[in-house]
Amino acid sequence: MYTAYSSIKNRFMAPATMPGHSSPNASRLSFAVDRLGYFGVAVAGGAKILRHGLQVVLGQFTSMWQGSLAVLAQAAEPDHVSYSSVVIEYTVPQEKSWAFRKWHQSLVQAAQSFPGFIRADRHRPLHCQGGLLKWYSVVHFDQPEDLNRWLLSSKREALLKVGRDLFKSYKFKSFETGLEGWFSHQSGNELTGLGPPAWKQILAVVLGLYPVIMIQDWVIDAFDLMRSWEPASAMLVKNLVTTCILTLVVLPLIMRALDFWLQPAHRRASMRIEIVGATFTIAAMVAMVFVFSEIY
Repeated sequence: MYTAYSSIKNRFMAPATMPGHSSPNASRLSFAVDRLGYFGVAVAGGAKILRHGLQVVLGQFTSMWQGSLAVLAQAAEPDHVSYSSVVIEYTVPQEKSWAFRKWHQSLVQAAQSFPGFIRADRHRPLHCQGGLLKWYSVVHFDQPEDLNRWLLSSKREALLKVGRDLFKSYKFKSFETGLEGWFSHQSGNELTGLGPPAWKQILAVVLGLYPVIMIQDWVIDAFDLMRSWEPASAMLVKNLVTTCILTLVVLPLIMRALDFWLQPAHRRASMRIEIVGATFTIAAMVAMVFVFSEIY
């Protein structure tokens, strides 16, 4: 850097003096050029040092940022939860609250002896009119099969017979696929919300959803509806109409028609019923494909 500066200075100052002569102006000019050159060298060196410092700081910041992102991503990963849970509601008179808690403890102890049991939680009661309390218990098992084994057990049935003197009614709701609300059954005081096995729920929903969508699209095209609508708005309205028709009209009809087949998962159906229900559902889907192919 300094060598290049000296070369430039010599070339710049060469015409300013004659051999053997010295000029005050030339001396002052040479001094100014020297100072300017030193200043340029200092600026260049400082810029180099500053650039190196910024690179180091940026590298450290990048490493810290990537590490923080990795930690956050790891913390954001949800824990894998594979167990099945059932929520049970008991309606108990207030004067029988202590006896109910003792009975519920015996029920939990019995459940603990079954394979797959994880834990049971009893929550604070909800005070209702008429001197009644609603107790809520949540029981967790490792797999749906383990939960079904407990729900169908003779030990649980015997304890429920004893407990009927302590509570007026009870309901239970299980969470497995998220579709059980469409497939709940009411049987006396017991709401069995386990729903049929997942593959039956899927077939039943597709059996009802497919004709609703096909007929809805045919009506919209035949009457030239929503042609000027934005795609996003049209899709929203179509989904809203489809869901309402499916939930309020179609699925209740399918539930009544296939009630013999769409039983809760913990109630084992015979092989004959399984074959008849699955064959009817698949045959109905195939028939609708042929019908709608002719229409379109």
